[in-house]
Amino acid sequence: MTSVTTLRKPAEMPAAAPIPPASVTALPRSTRRSSDRLAAIRDFTLRQIVPPTVVVLALLMIWQLAFSGGNSGLPTPLQVWEEASDLILKPFYINGTQDIGLGWRVLTSLERVFYGFGLAAVVGVLLGAAIGQSDWLMRGLDPIFQVLRTVPPLAWLPISLAAFMDSRPSAIFVIFITSIWPIIINTAAGVRAIPQDYRNVAAVLRLNQVEFFWKIMVPAAAPYIFSGLRIGIGLAWLAIVAAEMLTGGVGIGFFIWDAWNSSRLSDIIVALVYIGLTGFVLDRLVGWIGRVVSRGTAV
Repeated sequence: MTSVTTLRKPAEMPAAAPIPPASVTALPRSTRRSSDRLAAIRDFTLRQIVPPTVVVLALLMIWQLAFSGGNSGLPTPLQVWEEASDLILKPFYINGTQDIGLGWRVLTSLERVFYGFGLAAVVGVLLGAAIGQSDWLMRGLDPIFQVLRTVPPLAWLPISLAAFMDSRPSAIFVIFITSIWPIIINTAAGVRAIPQDYRNVAAVLRLNQVEFFWKIMVPAAAPYIFSGLRIGIGLAWLAIVAAEMLTGGVGIGFFIWDAWNSSRLSDIIVALVYIGLTGFVLDRLVGWIGRVVSRGTAV
């Protein structure tokens, strides 16, 4: 007989229990926000703070090495710190009418800039909008503006002193007449660059001149307007420092002139740093306002 070998079916192994996925513990929302905030701060530091800090330190080192000789006419950074550290560490001290900190002097100059530049901004935007709407006014006034804007700020000072017979309004007028030209020119260019479709929509909606100005003209021309305002605020700050050197008072410009007459070069260098930082803040402030008004389209 032929033997038949019966193959036994192997015993079935019990199904393995499914391996549970690795449990992921979700971070609390506050922890995630804190981590994102730290990452943003780290990125901002690496991009915006570290590069200029390295450059400034390198320039200070070069300055220190270049003027360390005994025959140097300029003080080194270490000498500036030794001779004028009180101006750096105590910007708001008051020891008398003229013996005040540079912080108060900067604020005094900023007050004049506020009046002069504020008036120039209002007049410049309105006049620039009117000129941008009229080809005849543009052809007639643009050459005059191009000539007047090249006049240096101090050239206006004798005229303003003769007209106002007082140093304070004279300084404000110099700021006004110096900063208004880029505002007018840029505003007029922005108004002329408004697309014709916008004007057609305004005609369909039957907007009057005031409604057209606020609803169409200002939003559309905002990048041009704030470009002119940023240039104007820089010129205004330059003008007040130059004007105060001749008109006196307690502003930062007169402090520089008085320090020069007293041969205090270290004080002048510290004052220049104050002027530069203040101008930088003013420029960034106007630029930020422009981005808010124009929703990010202004420079």
